[in-house]
Amino acid sequence: GNIARLCVAAGACLHLVEPLGFSLDDKLLRRAGMDYWSKCDVRLWPKFQDLRLKSGAARFFLLTKKRGRPYWDERFKDDDYLVFGRETKGLPESLLERNASNCLTIPMREEARSLNLATAAGIVLYEAVRQLRIL
Repeated sequence: GNIARLCVAAGACLHLVEPLGFSLDDKLLRRAGMDYWSKCDVRLWPKFQDLRLKSGAARFFLLTKKRGRPYWDERFKDDDYLVFGRETKGLPESLLERNASNCLTIPMREEARSLNLATAAGIVLYEAVRQLRIL
């Protein structure tokens, strides 16, 4: 819900890849997204590969705490995709290995285990918005 609200605010499309770790009918999810669900461009994909095939030559950046260069070192383009994994597990290691050159990270102190998923998405999405000057 919070990420849907973020996408509406930034003018971004929210792509969700199954299996989801939550239900789109969940009461808490709707409450977090409040009245934003009707304004959010949400697209559901059965597999990540389906999204990639439909996206042509678009670039996909995988966000992870495990490896990669800082997100602020990337020069984002208008048709880029930011890929985040589940809040509890992140992205699959095999996907990160196959896309090592497109892995980005949000640097943080070692004492911090991780960031909330919506916070991480907001940090990187708004860096792309800032660079592209789309708002």
